[in-house]
Amino acid sequence: MFHLIDLDTWERREHFQYYTEMIKCGYSLTAELDVTDFLKLIRQKSLKFYPSFVYCVSSAVNSLNEFKMGLSKEGLPGIWDTVHPSYTVFHNDDHTFSDLWTYYSDDFLSFYHAMTDDMKTYRDHKGIKGKPGQPQNFFCISCVPWLSYTGLSTMSADASPNLFPIITYGKYQGTAGRYKMPLTITISHAAADGYHTSLLINQIQEFITKDFTI
Repeated sequence: MFHLIDLDTWERREHFQYYTEMIKCGYSLTAELDVTDFLKLIRQKSLKFYPSFVYCVSSAVNSLNEFKMGLSKEGLPGIWDTVHPSYTVFHNDDHTFSDLWTYYSDDFLSFYHAMTDDMKTYRDHKGIKGKPGQPQNFFCISCVPWLSYTGLSTMSADASPNLFPIITYGKYQGTAGRYKMPLTITISHAAADGYHTSLLINQIQEFITKDFTI
């Protein structure tokens, strides 16, 4: 379900109007996640990193309204009840990628099996959209597993920044017994300020340090 925001009572009304009408800007914020406990947990349980991490990110995204925003047909802002991850798979033979998507469930095992099934079914489908029928209420997550970076910027020429988050993470590396991984959130300033994006990153860190299979 999509719920229109009450513009008369919305505390960010002026901010939304400013960043959609005056300065149509977005931003990317990169932070380092500690994935040491997460890696230990998934290895103990023989789980795959990608669907496990996408679940944790999806849980964090769905816990904050600022990252579930969209526009009605009339261009009015609103909040989705749930947003679903659109993620990429890499084709080793021609070095292209395709987007897949999976309906989010707050039950870890249900989501994990659904995503792994989707990847098995559609991973060899070439083209930008590897799985048809992507819902309107989605957010993007992708990986750059070949590189551990310190900054990343996603730009869209001649267009307003997206209200939904674009999330990218890189290669994790070990130092002094701890494993760190870069994570970047790209979002329209109309949807979220630095405060909200900091909350999201901290929520993701929290989700990857708990036993999410119970």
